[in-house]
Amino acid sequence: MSISMTLPSLPPAIYIAVLASLAVALLLVLTKRWHGRFSMDGLLGIQKMHTTPTPRIGGVAIFAGVVAGWMVSAPDVAKILGALILAGLPAFLFGLAEDLTKQVSVAARLLATMASGVLGWWMTGYSLTSVDVPLLDAVLVWAPASVLFTAFAVGGVANAVNIIDGFNGLASGFVVVALLGLGLIAGLYGDLYLSIACLAIAASMVGFWLVNWPWGKIFLGDGGSYFGGFALAWASVLLIERNTNVTAFAALLICIHPITEVLFSIYRRRLKSMHPGHPDRLHLHSLIMRRVVSHLLLIFNGGDRHKMLALRNPVTGLVLAMMSFPSMLAAIWLANDPVPAALGCLLFAIGYVTIYGRLVRFHWCSPIAFLFMKPVSGVAPLS
Repeated sequence: MSISMTLPSLPPAIYIAVLASLAVALLLVLTKRWHGRFSMDGLLGIQKMHTTPTPRIGGVAIFAGVVAGWMVSAPDVAKILGALILAGLPAFLFGLAEDLTKQVSVAARLLATMASGVLGWWMTGYSLTSVDVPLLDAVLVWAPASVLFTAFAVGGVANAVNIIDGFNGLASGFVVVALLGLGLIAGLYGDLYLSIACLAIAASMVGFWLVNWPWGKIFLGDGGSYFGGFALAWASVLLIERNTNVTAFAALLICIHPITEVLFSIYRRRLKSMHPGHPDRLHLHSLIMRRVVSHLLLIFNGGDRHKMLALRNPVTGLVLAMMSFPSMLAAIWLANDPVPAALGCLLFAIGYVTIYGRLVRFHWCSPIAFLFMKPVSGVAPLS
């Protein structure tokens, strides 16, 4: 008696998406001498962590991967991907324009991602009509309010993904984990077409990730982060609206990391009278790199600072991306339970603030106390 082992049969869209994205990413790296004048990310900037100019148009590879997956998809999957591709064009093109010109304002990019949300509704008829918050649900029955709220939510998630794009593999890894979670929930609740679409988008992100991580041969760029963020947000909208048993808090729990990052960043910058969009190196991922990963790498490498500097970027990116697994698994478990899923979101936010407080205060303290703590001995609590 013989036992044969075979790989699971996956739809062609998933294989094609990852291969197309990988091929385009490699091609962009190999041809950077010709397009580098426009596409290279320089070394100047408070948030720059790389040491050599690098192409920042990885979004082209991701977009190409999704298009390739759409071309070989079954009709019902192709319908989902086709609408997502067309609706995502404003988010992608405005982000790509910023990658190439460095002259597109934050406000313009935010409006572009919101426009993608409106286009998604116009093409599919889907917008958020219930988010398991009674008073808000009463407002969302009015179509204009539903569309505007959807546009705001989609734009918020897309910009949140852009905010956490700071290290090799971080934002792209998070989007892969999040889309995997959405795809699994969709599959568990019988929405196989949406499940395959989510996996195809995740596969296109994986193709890029294989070139980006660990050594950052190409960057996600604004085009990639905005399009990936939009795709994640729109897949969340479709999951909630196509599957009424799935609570909106499950989708929120999957996306909770970048959303918490954005809200907390706005809060701490307001405390310091800074513009909410002002760049800095005080995001949680930056602090973890400097105060945790760098220290541990020095220990593991016998104090070799050169190795530490070479490894801390990809290690931080991988660690932070993988930190989204617990919330993703919790979202799958609590997908049809609004109250526990909402509590899960709250617990994650509390954990985020607690860890942030530990990193900047150098001791554990109550997250509520930390939020209202005043500077002590010249050390700002949120710096």
